[in-house]
Amino acid sequence: MMAMVFYLAKGSSMSLSKLPYKGTRDFFPTEMRKRDFIFNRMKKIAELHGYEAYDGPMVEEVELYLAKSGEELINEQIYSFIDRGDRKVAIRPEMTPTLARMVAQVHREFPKPLRWYAIPNLMRYEKPQKGRLREHWQFNCDIFGAPEALGEIEILQVASGLLKSFGATEEHFEILLNDRRLVDAFFKQTLNFDSERSHKLYKVLDKAKKVSNEALGKMLDELIPESVKKNQFVHYLNLKTFSDVDNFLTMYGLKDAAAGFVSFYKKLSSTGLSKIVVYDPTIVRGLDYYTGVVFEIFDKSPENRRAICGGGAYGNLLQIFNEPAMGGVGFGLGDVTLTDFLETHKLLPEFKAQDCDVLISYLEDSLEPQAFELAHKLRELNIKTELHLGEAKPKKVFQYAEKKGHKSVTIIGSEEVKNGSFEFKRLRDQEKAVISLNQLSELKEFLELTHG
Repeated sequence: MMAMVFYLAKGSSMSLSKLPYKGTRDFFPTEMRKRDFIFNRMKKIAELHGYEAYDGPMVEEVELYLAKSGEELINEQIYSFIDRGDRKVAIRPEMTPTLARMVAQVHREFPKPLRWYAIPNLMRYEKPQKGRLREHWQFNCDIFGAPEALGEIEILQVASGLLKSFGATEEHFEILLNDRRLVDAFFKQTLNFDSERSHKLYKVLDKAKKVSNEALGKMLDELIPESVKKNQFVHYLNLKTFSDVDNFLTMYGLKDAAAGFVSFYKKLSSTGLSKIVVYDPTIVRGLDYYTGVVFEIFDKSPENRRAICGGGAYGNLLQIFNEPAMGGVGFGLGDVTLTDFLETHKLLPEFKAQDCDVLISYLEDSLEPQAFELAHKLRELNIKTELHLGEAKPKKVFQYAEKKGHKSVTIIGSEEVKNGSFEFKRLRDQEKAVISLNQLSELKEFLELTHG
C-alpha cells in the first residue's frame, strides 16, 4: 500500500498529455452522435438484406493472421505481444480471419448461405494520414455458401446500398472490379510465370495507378524482360470494359479458366449495378486470401479520390481449420474513409444538438419529488427526458435547453402540481400544450416523435 501511495504521489507531478495515442481518436458527445448515426445506418442496411450481427475477441493468436493475411500485415502493421502464457498474440488488425475461425466452428449447424455482419474495432500500426488511422471501426458484411456469382452480386448491393442510404448516387462513387481467377490464369497460362514471379507481379498491379509511368516501366523491365510477354501485360493493363475482357479471354484462350468471372458479369448486367460498376485490371486487393471477384468502391470527387471500401471472394479460408472449402464473399468499409466520403459530398446532417425530447425544471426545491415522478413517467413512455437538477429560474432553464438542443421544456410550479397538468413549450416554434399527468402520451404527438 505504501509503495502505491508513493507511486501516485510521485506520478501526480508529471505532465501527462491530454491527447489520445497517435492515430486514435477521442469521441466526445458530438462525435459520438455522428458515429452512432453512421453505425445505425450500417446495421439497418445489413439487416434489410437478412444479415445477422456477430462479434469476436479483440485479441487473437498471431498464427491466425500468419495463415492467410499476407506478409505486409504481419511484418509491418500488427500490434503483437507475448502474453503471460507465453503465447504470441495480436490486437485484431482485420476481422475476416476471426470470422473464418468462427464460421469453421458452426457452419454445419446453420442453413446456407450464412449472412453475418459486424462493426469491429481494429488496430494497425500505420502512419496516420487522411483517411487512415491506427485505430478505426469497420463495417464488415460476409456471405458464406451462396451460389456462385450471386453472393458477389448481393455483397455489391449491400455495400452500394449503404452509400445510397445516405443519399449518394453514381455521381458520387463507382465500383472498380476485377477477378483474381482471370489474373491468375493470365499470369500462369499466358505469361507462364511461376507462383513467386506472379506474386511479385501482383504487387506491381496493385501499385500501377499509384506510381508514375516511368516508375511502372522500370518495375516491368525488372520483372518482365521478355518483350513479347511485356506487350501482353500492357495489353492486359489497357482493358477498360467487360467487352474488352471478353475479347482478351478469347484471344489468349482463357475463357474456361475465367468462366466464373464471365458468368458473374453476365448476371451483373441484369441488376441495377451496371451503372456504377467499372472493370479495372489493377484491382487485385492486397490480402492473399482472395480467390475470385475483387472490388474497391472509389469516391469520384477530385477532392477525395480514393478507395473507401474493398472486398471480394475467397474460397479457401475454412481449409486452414481443416474444414471443407466453402465459398465466401465479403467487404470491409472503414468508418474514417466513409466519414470523409460523406463529408466531402455534404451527405451528413448536423450533430451539434443533443437528441432529447423534454427538459423538466422546477421552481422550488419542495417540488423536486413531483419533477422526478414526471420524468419517470415520461421515460416509461420512451420519451427522452432530462431533469434539470436543482431549482432554477425560467430564463436560465430556457437558455440551457436551447444550447443543448432540447425539443421542449416544462417548468413545474405549485399550480401545475395542484392541477395535475403541465405546460410544455416546443422550442422550434414556441407553441405550447397543456397536458395532464394521465394523458402524457399526447406529448408524443405534440412533439412529432417517431421513436418509442
